[in-house]
Amino acid sequence: MKKIKIVISFIMIMLLALACKEKKKPLSTYMIGNWETSYIKIEMPTVNKTDSTSVFEDDFSKPNSGKAQSNYKKDGTFTAWFKLADGKKTGETGGIWKTKNDSLYVEYPYLGKQVKAWYRITQTSEGFDGKVIYDWDNDGDSDDILYMKSKKIALKN
Repeated sequence: MKKIKIVISFIMIMLLALACKEKKKPLSTYMIGNWETSYIKIEMPTVNKTDSTSVFEDDFSKPNSGKAQSNYKKDGTFTAWFKLADGKKTGETGGIWKTKNDSLYVEYPYLGKQVKAWYRITQTSEGFDGKVIYDWDNDGDSDDILYMKSKKIALKN
């Protein structure tokens, strides 16, 4: 009888935990709005087809640093830009986006080439973490890994 009570108690606790768990929005709905990237890291294991490894890292959460920001719209378009520490916008670009399951596809022009990348997105309490494998060093190999942390924001004009 004691084992049955333990099993029933365990089942009740699991049901309660499932009932209390916040439902995540579908990614296509979740992405709509304004975002600010607080951290980015790109690991390039074979920079320009050499045996050299390079890591680019930027922590935008530091005081007086610029901010990478973006706006995703319901119509499948987005704009992205860099907001300098003095508040000026620079490097604005636009593109298209869509989602499939836990992945975000973006397509946009950047530094003379058309980026087409699928990011694996993990929703967090503040926003999302993203990861994509892509050819960031333009050496012809999609072997570079970009990690990013972004949070939802209200834009101030």
